[in-house]
Amino acid sequence: MHLPNLVSKSVLDIGSWDGYFSFAAERLGARKVISLDHYVWSLDFTARYRYEMACRSQNVTPAPWETVPEIWKPDELPGKACYDLAHVALGSKCEAVVGDFMALDAKAIGKADVVFFLGVLYHVRDPFGAIERVAALTNELAVIETVIVYVAGYDRFPLWRFYQGDELADDPTNYWVPNLQALKAMCLAAGFTRVEANPTPLKTRARQATKPGSVVGSRGVVRAWK
Repeated sequence: MHLPNLVSKSVLDIGSWDGYFSFAAERLGARKVISLDHYVWSLDFTARYRYEMACRSQNVTPAPWETVPEIWKPDELPGKACYDLAHVALGSKCEAVVGDFMALDAKAIGKADVVFFLGVLYHVRDPFGAIERVAALTNELAVIETVIVYVAGYDRFPLWRFYQGDELADDPTNYWVPNLQALKAMCLAAGFTRVEANPTPLKTRARQATKPGSVVGSRGVVRAWK
């Protein structure tokens, strides 16, 4: 991730799930860390697995998890158990905030020096709106990690690929995946002034796509500065 020195910095971890990166930031000296999530924390993963296997056996595409009552439990937050366990075990002072990043008032969350937006972008229906919100919450640097698509012969064009069902990782909540050019361009359009990318994994995968128009996927990280 090529993080800067986090000592005395404030960090906002959007989509923190089990808190791995929140606790890592705290360990690296961040003075304040907010772990923001609601979606994963609202999921009953055991029920989700049963539902997914039932769908597979019937050869049907699973519905988005939040539309399945036996899976979606925002009042109980079963998916937050791992975060809570680690929080206690580590004696962490990270602050857990339950809320929908796309719906929360940005002023209520408050800006952070460094913002993590890791493994979230492809789950949102409005990726540009999401990047704009990330920019609005960032004082210095945002680190964005996501699935990246490479289309042979078109890498100089900003492109997004849309997934209608569960074609990406068997997950019906995966929607939009950019190529590297599109992600960098969107960050600049959203208000960041400088964007750097680590394209090494993508370059490795891109060697597999030799026919124009052929598509391969990878994961990528960009660092966007205000």
